[in-house]
Amino acid sequence: MRFDTRLIHAQQPPDPLTGAVNVPIYMSSTFRQEAPDRNRGYVYSRSGNPTRAVLEAALGDLESGAGSLAFSSGLGALATLLAAYPTGSRIVSVDDLYGGTWRLFEHHRRQFGLRVDYIDMTDPASLATALEDRADLVYIESPTNPLLRLVDLRAAVALARRTRTRVAVDNTFATPALQRPIELGADIVLHSTTKYLGGHSDIIGGALAFRSAKLVREFAWLQNAVGAVPSPFDCFLVLRGLHTLGVRMRAHGKSASAVAETLVGHRKVRAVHYPGLPSHPQHRLARRQMDGYGGIVTVDLAGGRRGAMSFIQRLKLFTLAESLGGVESLVDHPASMTHASVPKKEREAHGVTDGLVRLSCGIEDPADLADDVRAALRGA
Repeated sequence: MRFDTRLIHAQQPPDPLTGAVNVPIYMSSTFRQEAPDRNRGYVYSRSGNPTRAVLEAALGDLESGAGSLAFSSGLGALATLLAAYPTGSRIVSVDDLYGGTWRLFEHHRRQFGLRVDYIDMTDPASLATALEDRADLVYIESPTNPLLRLVDLRAAVALARRTRTRVAVDNTFATPALQRPIELGADIVLHSTTKYLGGHSDIIGGALAFRSAKLVREFAWLQNAVGAVPSPFDCFLVLRGLHTLGVRMRAHGKSASAVAETLVGHRKVRAVHYPGLPSHPQHRLARRQMDGYGGIVTVDLAGGRRGAMSFIQRLKLFTLAESLGGVESLVDHPASMTHASVPKKEREAHGVTDGLVRLSCGIEDPADLADDVRAALRGA
């Protein structure tokens, strides 16, 4: 089946009990057992739930993996991933990283003795050098949040294989509609299902997808032990969102392209970050590695924080709010919102300046979004 068909049909059969076309929401915390150790596959909803099981099967299929596990948030998924690594483990991570991920890495580094080295993975040589010392996990965002830098996933996996190091990729910005890291060799794929997979800004959730059944079993034990699982209703909403993911990602991409082209070359703009622009340093990699460029555009405005705030306040269709990936357009000021936990010196060293603005372009008419950005620039 082609991808858009898989979104609706893969691992999502009609309910065998009633024939319901959409999976029922099994709002039960516990399940009747016929006898101790004899049940119908479900015992307690932290350990497994029928609605969640359908979502996990669908996400595993869409990421071309052996299976997936759902969590209560993207950070819940990450916390469970980190629970697999004991004191003394070493993680090599991209340096341009979502602020919440950086905060959790730093917490585990201080409290549990993890070693975390942040490097620029846009240059494969940097990863090769970092892997000269033993590492347990290579952690990648591609595209990164918020600067939309890309990592050559196939090259990164090849380097990690030489030292038998696991590779995990946060695929939240691309989604499996645009990029499937397991097909490029990754072992684990992470999602904040809050974003594009849910797609409607009405749930909080996360997921991990896995290359092998062995990894699924290993992390299923941790999922149950840690307990950061989503509600059946949230699982139902993510499944609903999956059905339109393909058409939505194409619409997001059209909106983002129109906004990026509006921003390029404007006298009040210092830089525009969008992989679909020929000027993007990894544009060729994006064409080779992805099936589209996504719905996020990041712009560095002249005038620093004052210029950014003036621009944000004049937007009419972009709502100032945390998060991204919903059908409505959102605007974020990373330095004071999503990346506020990262020290200013470190933020700015990675390019997250006070003038940086992240635009999550929704599925409104692209011309209206471009007009809104143009008017905000004019008045800023």
